[in-house]
Amino acid sequence: MTDTGTVNGGARTPVPWHLEPLPTEGCGVCAALVRQREEARGARAPWTVEDCNGELRNHRHR
Repeated sequence: MTDTGTVNGGARTPVPWHLEPLPTEGCGVCAALVRQREEARGARAPWTVEDCNGELRNHRHR
């Protein structure tokens, strides 16, 4: 399960943009997740943005 922000009475709250995880330079998985996150942001899909952030946060760069 990915970290999707603060749980507040069962509701998911988006993490502020300035707390979003940064990609690791040279990691193709991170780069793909950042592209997907930006596309989701452009499509106004905040929960998809949060899903990408959770995957970036938990990615182990293997």
